[in-house]
Amino acid sequence: MRILSRLLALFAAFALTIQPAAAQSILRDAETEALLHDMAAPLIAAAGLNPNNVDVVVINDSSLNAFVAGGQVVYLHSGLLNAATTANEVQGVIAHELGHITGGHVISDGGSKAAGNISILSLLLGVAAAAAGAGDAAMGVIMAGQQAALGKYLSFSRAQESTADAAGAQFLSKAGITGRGSVEFFKKLQNMEFRYGYTRTPDNEFYRTHPMTGDRIATLQDTYERDPAYNAPLDLKLEARFQRAKAKLFGYLGEPAQVMRTYPETMTDIPARYARAYAWHRQAFPEKALAEADALLAKAPGDPYFLELKGQILLETGKPAEALDALRRATDLSGNQPLIATIFGHALIATENPQNFAEAQQVLKNAVARDRENPFAWYQLGVVYAANGDLARAHLASAEQQVMNWQMPQALRSAKAAEAQLPQGSADWLRAQDIAMQAREAIERANKRR
Repeated sequence: MRILSRLLALFAAFALTIQPAAAQSILRDAETEALLHDMAAPLIAAAGLNPNNVDVVVINDSSLNAFVAGGQVVYLHSGLLNAATTANEVQGVIAHELGHITGGHVISDGGSKAAGNISILSLLLGVAAAAAGAGDAAMGVIMAGQQAALGKYLSFSRAQESTADAAGAQFLSKAGITGRGSVEFFKKLQNMEFRYGYTRTPDNEFYRTHPMTGDRIATLQDTYERDPAYNAPLDLKLEARFQRAKAKLFGYLGEPAQVMRTYPETMTDIPARYARAYAWHRQAFPEKALAEADALLAKAPGDPYFLELKGQILLETGKPAEALDALRRATDLSGNQPLIATIFGHALIATENPQNFAEAQQVLKNAVARDRENPFAWYQLGVVYAANGDLARAHLASAEQQVMNWQMPQALRSAKAAEAQLPQGSADWLRAQDIAMQAREAIERANKRR
């Protein structure tokens, strides 16, 4: 039984290595999302996809990584954006990930399926040997099977990466975007390998999911240098927007002391003030944070993102009434951008002035109509529905928020409460039924796995 347990543990360990990437914390910011859309749109079109159907999502993870996990979504780690020097480098990464999407590369198919079949076969043979009393033979069978399975999977993965590299180069070329940033980013990866003492050995090559970085650089360098777009100039406006968004993200996520070292107060450009505003705000120095926001607004009074920053600082320091003017202007100037409108709706509710609730309800309804994947907006809409006495739609808004946060038992209860109170056959009543069905099915699947 001990041998069997060890065999099962080995199989379970391998199975974990071939699972799709787990869901992680998503970072949402109106300015960053607009930038990433504009950076990716020409590449998405070059890949033969619709830019309106492909999302680029930022994950709160300090590691230097990007991935796709099925569907038309590219996930970028915040650490990758922090490490990138230019927007062009990030475009190289996005082009590569689009190569995975157009190539249908999902970790759960192809190579992992074949690897899993080999692994299962070796497990069965090992169990048979263990039952016959040949414990050492059983371990030998399972280890050989695991090695074969791992080799099959890693070989498949490396082939996908090479294919995605080639596709990414084609997309950059077709979009007229230089591949210099792609090469520079691969050199960053190579420098990291050198920093951590990586050396090229047969074992290292066998256990890699990606081709050797040096080989990728050599192949891509040759490809890009022969491409007419290689000497195309960078989009300076896009690059300036990237430096803003990068500094903003660093100020929000980085250690405040490190932010201040990177962007000392002697630096007065927009990225530096942006980063410091968030760092001061996180350290509970609202006066200093507001001073940075006001300095930004002095340079660009009509910038909706600077207005959003000022309103956010005021709101989160307990001054929602003072935040309304900046957030209302930010919402108007951004064309009612849903994330900004959500903050404005939140501020209207936070004033605790019933005269603001009707406006809050309308602002938040518009926000979720344009962006349904916004749990905080649904939560705030539920709050204002309840304050206005509309308990049926308060329950429905709670169900929307809970199902997005995978709080399935709570979502089921909220949806059933909404369904019981809403007019039968109405659109909201049908939506409550849909959420209840989705939550019920998720609960049943979870129970079967136990």
